Amino acid sequence: MKSILTTLFSILITSGLYASPQSPDFIVIGKDTIGTYNLLLEKYLQNTDSNSTGQLFGLTFRKSNSMNCWRGYQAIYTLQNDSLFLTDIIECGELLYGSIDKEKSLEKIKAIFGDKFKNERVFIFWFDGIFSYPLTPEIIRWDGVFYKIFEKEKVIYISKGHVTKTMEIDNYIDDPKRIDRRDKYKISDVLFKEIKKEKWKNKMDYDCGNGYWITINEKGIVTKVAIRFYEDGDTPIEDNEENYCVNKVYNALKDLKFDVIKDKGMPIMEEIFIEIWQEDNGRIKNWTR
Repeated sequence: MKSILTTLFSILITSGLYASPQSPDFIVIGKDTIGTYNLLLEKYLQNTDSNSTGQLFGLTFRKSNSMNCWRGYQAIYTLQNDSLFLTDIIECGELLYGSIDKEKSLEKIKAIFGDKFKNERVFIFWFDGIFSYPLTPEIIRWDGVFYKIFEKEKVIYISKGHVTKTMEIDNYIDDPKRIDRRDKYKISDVLFKEIKKEKWKNKMDYDCGNGYWITINEKGIVTKVAIRFYEDGDTPIEDNEENYCVNKVYNALKDLKFDVIKDKGMPIMEEIFIEIWQEDNGRIKNWTR
């Protein structure tokens, strides 16, 4: 295998299951073996096994001791002649040992797909969607579990298991006239710097110390500010005070222009969370500093 890469297309099949980074499936394209979080076999099994008993076609796929492989297996797909196939179902981490139990793998596939299993593979007739893999190693977004966005990617479009189109795309638009947005964790520092410039001492004696969700839209512009949901023990603030504080934060940020981020070539929005603390003299501090 020439290389093992990590792609960015992922799915969340059942909410609440991904407490730790998960092991990918694999797709073989030419001489490359590429890690993918588009779990095609799992999609098929989820749709077929409506009872979710854990005993899929007599195979205990769900029994795994690994927190990084909750589904209990890994699948290997192959792209050949513009068609997508399932070629193996292996134990979690089995590929890392350099070889796989091919006989055991094929037994699993036969038990699930029956007469759809031909020439030691199954045509992935059920999949419509996108595969992507990185052309450069730079990651511009990661959800901490599965989903990643690389700066440059190759995108493969699939319809009913057949390739319809391929594209090389750039997911980051670097504009020297705009604010750098590559590092998501540095954006809050930029936001706080602008918020701090506002005059926060007011006649109403409003305290705007709180957490705020800042929405940066697909064009890299701040379009919305919202106070976080209250937690147990918080003292609710009055509507007038909330409106005042939200408007103050928005006015401080509305003229900012950030670089544009894309996902599979499509511009995306994102939300940034920031907490501020207002002192009695009206000064604002970053709650995390």
